[in-house]
Amino acid sequence: MRRRGSIALLACSLAATGVALVPGTAAAAPAIDWQPCPDVEEVDCATIEVPLDWARPDGEKIRIGLARRPAQDPSARIGSILMDPGGPGGSGVEVVKRTDVFTEAVNARFDQVGFDPRGIGTSAQLRCDAELARRSDEAKHPTNQAEFDQLARINRALHDSCRANSGGLADHVDNLATARDMDAIRAALGEEKLTYVGYSYGTLMGQQYAELFPHRIRALVMDGNMDHSLRTAWEFVRSETAPVEQGFVEFADWCDTTPSCALHGADTRAVYADLKRRARAGTLTDENGKPIDFHDLASSTFGVMQPGAWGDIATYFADLRDGAATRTVAALSEDIRNVPYPSIWCSDWRYRVSNHADYQSLRDKLGQEFPNVEWSPYVDHVMTCVGSGTETTNPQRRLDIDDAPPLVMIGNVHDPATVYEWNLTAAHQSGARLITYEGWGHTAYGNGGPSDCVNRAVDDYLIDLRPPRWGLRCLATEVPGSGATSTRLTRPQVVGPYQG
Repeated sequence: MRRRGSIALLACSLAATGVALVPGTAAAAPAIDWQPCPDVEEVDCATIEVPLDWARPDGEKIRIGLARRPAQDPSARIGSILMDPGGPGGSGVEVVKRTDVFTEAVNARFDQVGFDPRGIGTSAQLRCDAELARRSDEAKHPTNQAEFDQLARINRALHDSCRANSGGLADHVDNLATARDMDAIRAALGEEKLTYVGYSYGTLMGQQYAELFPHRIRALVMDGNMDHSLRTAWEFVRSETAPVEQGFVEFADWCDTTPSCALHGADTRAVYADLKRRARAGTLTDENGKPIDFHDLASSTFGVMQPGAWGDIATYFADLRDGAATRTVAALSEDIRNVPYPSIWCSDWRYRVSNHADYQSLRDKLGQEFPNVEWSPYVDHVMTCVGSGTETTNPQRRLDIDDAPPLVMIGNVHDPATVYEWNLTAAHQSGARLITYEGWGHTAYGNGGPSDCVNRAVDDYLIDLRPPRWGLRCLATEVPGSGATSTRLTRPQVVGPYQG
């Protein structure tokens, strides 16, 4: 995965969720003890302490890990930009250690500060059983009630392992706690007001920070926004599958009209429909005779969301048709420190899928509404919490942000993860100015981003506090079939599903 990955709590309703509305971080935060990172000496690393439970600020403490690249032009330094790459499960520390995050203009004027949200990386870690995580992932497509019940049992064991291996942390990893940790980082950095760039799931952090601390914001950029007001499982799975169907239709139209496409003249839709039929019948195999089921096939088809890869995907489909395709399956890491996603996700999202009939109804409706692709890998997130026993302490609701300065959101029209529809909703609810990138991929701003138009608009906002004009749209740069895929598009992952 590369870097990047909603939202809202009505401020007047926070007490009802059991979250204490404490005034905020103490004014006299201790200075951060920056030291060279052991593995990247040109980057500084440190930790700060925050309460395990923000409702009990004087109780048990945990550590939050930080990494910093100092501003490249100290004489022109404005301050620090805090960033999160998404997830849940993404490490801002690793991103900052690995690369210059933003544009040259912004990196010159600001320290780049990445943090690991609680539960992740160099922060206090959620430790969940990797084998159970693998089994849960494999069981998320039940075909009957017995298999649904088996998924529930595996999920419960997985979430129990998170609770057993992580002390009290597993009960305090929702996004509201992370937003409060961000304010503690702001104070420790010595910043009167926060400048923040959040990608993908990191947009949820920015959105809820703006609800809790609107007067402590200098500039807030949220790239690839989630919609935390999606209440039902159907709303979620429908919105996640729609852009993949659209992407497939555009791919098929391109292939049917482009002589260099391996399926040109063969009717791409019909070829893929036959591949699906064979996959479900158990007769679709790779060149070694290994079966490829529907979900294996559909996971590969998700690649249509990278126009630069269209030529390769068409060749793969042609090879599958002819029995000559190779098959690649990604392995899940067995390091139990790398599977924090379930506890965090289920703390922030509550979707009702009560039995196999509910699940089958969702899949049937997806097949009817999106007859080509029928499914997106992101659909599986509605099954993460089935039987888990994890309390949703930060449930979905509309954003309610009052008296904040201008906020900026970025949404890609063809984003397969944090879909454009979500960005429109989040911008409407928050009053943020939405920059629309008309291209493909997941998130758009920063070093190596696909759009100079997006970068210039965000740079002006971060440096000079000039928000983009309302309704700004930036043209796409991707070329179908070129082999030049967007650096922002991620393959679906068990850990960090919205991480860019």
